[in-house]
Amino acid sequence: MIIFDQVSKAYPTGNTVLENVSFHIEPGEFVILTGPSGAGKTTIGRLLIRDLTPSGGDIKVGDWILGKMKSGEIHLLRRLVGVVFQDYKIIPDKTVFENISLALEIINYPQKQIDERVKHLLELVGIPDKGELFPIQLSGGELQRAAIARAIVSEPKVLFADEPTGNLDEATGRDIYQLLRAIHGLGTTVIMSTHNQSFLDPGNRHIHLEKGKIISDTATSAHPKKHNEQRAMKNDK
Repeated sequence: MIIFDQVSKAYPTGNTVLENVSFHIEPGEFVILTGPSGAGKTTIGRLLIRDLTPSGGDIKVGDWILGKMKSGEIHLLRRLVGVVFQDYKIIPDKTVFENISLALEIINYPQKQIDERVKHLLELVGIPDKGELFPIQLSGGELQRAAIARAIVSEPKVLFADEPTGNLDEATGRDIYQLLRAIHGLGTTVIMSTHNQSFLDPGNRHIHLEKGKIISDTATSAHPKKHNEQRAMKNDK
């Protein structure tokens, strides 16, 4: 469960990138965020993993109220929320296998389990024979698949994919979208930001942002905001 309750984000320069944004995402939803550059899509993703803190409002992810988290707890949140970044953020001097396995090595997973998990993910994302290659040896689509595998290696409940098809041709972008749909089918809540209107399938919830505000949300009637949960967040302060 994800709750944004009247969330705003402004910088000391006076630039406001989110203004009173509220939405409630149920476990297992597939949500498409659209909007022009600067609308606030990437900011939402950064707030979800507490890479940024809001200027106002409250955010809840699972049992975590993000404003009350201690700095030493943020790594636990980031196991719950995986992120696919616009620029991949793949480490260039590590192999694909090493990039994917790094998060598990940090938490001291047994090597045998790491090997099994990474092998499974390489097959899942469609690059089973690319594990020993370096990022420079991959195509854009293969890099994105590797980035997705890395984002879900710790089995997060939520996956935020920030413009995952933005740098890809149409056919490859559609393949990446279908991969995200497959991951969603395994039970992961997926939030995907995009400029591509072709991904607005009837089965997807669609939230459209402009200038830091939600302009429309197709779930407004089907999934009304849970005011009780939002009040509880405020009462917990």
